Amino acid sequence: MKVIDLVKRIENKRFLVIGDVMLDEYFFGKSTRISPEAPVPILLNKNTKKVPGGASNVALNLVSGKQTVSVLSVVGNDNYGEELINILKDNNIDTKFIIKDKDRPTTVKTRFIGQNNTQMFRFDNEKTDSISDELSEKIYKTIEDNIDKYDMVIISDYNKGLLNSVNTAKMIKIINKHNKKVLIDIKEPKYEKYKDAYVIKPNIDELSKLTGLNVETEEDILKASKLVIENTNCKYVLTTRGKDGMSLYDGKEFTNIECVSREVFDVTGAGDTVISYLGIGLANNYDIVDSANISSYAAGVKCSKMGTYAVKPEDIMDYAIDSNNVMDDDKIVTIDELEKKLKDNKKKIVFTNGCFDIFHVGHLRYLKQSSTYGDMLIIGVNSDKSVKRLKGEDRPIVNENERMELLSALSFVSYIVKFDEDTPYEIIKRIKPDIITKGGDYNPDTVVGKDIVEAKGGKVVICPLVENKSTTNIISKILETYHE
Repeated sequence: MKVIDLVKRIENKRFLVIGDVMLDEYFFGKSTRISPEAPVPILLNKNTKKVPGGASNVALNLVSGKQTVSVLSVVGNDNYGEELINILKDNNIDTKFIIKDKDRPTTVKTRFIGQNNTQMFRFDNEKTDSISDELSEKIYKTIEDNIDKYDMVIISDYNKGLLNSVNTAKMIKIINKHNKKVLIDIKEPKYEKYKDAYVIKPNIDELSKLTGLNVETEEDILKASKLVIENTNCKYVLTTRGKDGMSLYDGKEFTNIECVSREVFDVTGAGDTVISYLGIGLANNYDIVDSANISSYAAGVKCSKMGTYAVKPEDIMDYAIDSNNVMDDDKIVTIDELEKKLKDNKKKIVFTNGCFDIFHVGHLRYLKQSSTYGDMLIIGVNSDKSVKRLKGEDRPIVNENERMELLSALSFVSYIVKFDEDTPYEIIKRIKPDIITKGGDYNPDTVVGKDIVEAKGGKVVICPLVENKSTTNIISKILETYHE
């Protein structure tokens, strides 16, 4: 199913977020001169922004994703802590489980941003010592008394003192006892800290530190992921890899989730966005691959924004509509190239084919409908030689390169492959689509490739015909109009 359709079907679930909350403070200004006191730029402050960061950014993304959220954390008994709690309350996040600790300050990251959204300097105020055993006991009791109210738990570890090896493992044990899934965004390289979590989500650097392995290739990542599962007994390892997307391992299969970011302004909080929307997908009973795909699009949205940003479902749908995953020129491939691109593919493939000579609204509507039946639409296009054999020596009117270029401009088309044969049977045989679509003038029992697609549990779909819209009719009308 397409990401847009999955996002549309998201329902409200109840989340408990446990982790290191913090306040992200931004000073925006303009720098035009150097200080006379030291060789540093002077920033003339124009405006200031304060937003939830760390685990509270996870909570904010969940709420933006139409979920109900409670936060369990510790802040300082100070003005910043009070300010952070009030911001969370203003965003409809339940803060009754946030504990004020007089022995530690609220974690605050202050960023100074110059012209062109360039970060000039960052100042952090924090205490990273582990919380007291007394506070840990209070947290265990809070979880035990309230966990049954929630559908899922996300633990966001920023290694700021709330979560240590002993208390994190015990929290996971309590949550598992109540048959709730735990997703954990890790920071500290200690296996015992994350034992028996449902999903462990490191970034590529954290995976390397956790396992002690170099992770430069996909084979390295697979080896490291296996080691994580062996040592933590988790169900899934999802590694975020920046521009290289994400890698998912479940103990058997290794799946790459491609990066869909078109432009990157700021990666701050992208990991929070990934774990949030991964949780939303899983809580809505989507499988892990679909959930990871949703989170990849959400991360793409986040990276296109400056600063911490809570991604909304509408953002993801708009981004998915605008994003082609591949550029237009890269959509036109040979069958060998296509096979290579589809290796290890987990998306639902829709295939259709035709001449598409003099592209018209009937073609457009049928292709657009075809794209709704899966995650990826692949079009087989008859070569000029093939069209001549099928349609006569006067055809095609438009040559094969121009026909494929027109199709590549459609945002809902993933790949286009040309074939010289009379039918696309060999293409279908090699890519094994899940769905084959044809226009309404076809008999489903005689569609080429029906045997292949049905053998793998797929089907043939006949799209409604748009009346009086055909290349033949267009040619006839032109001839009639100009009396030739």
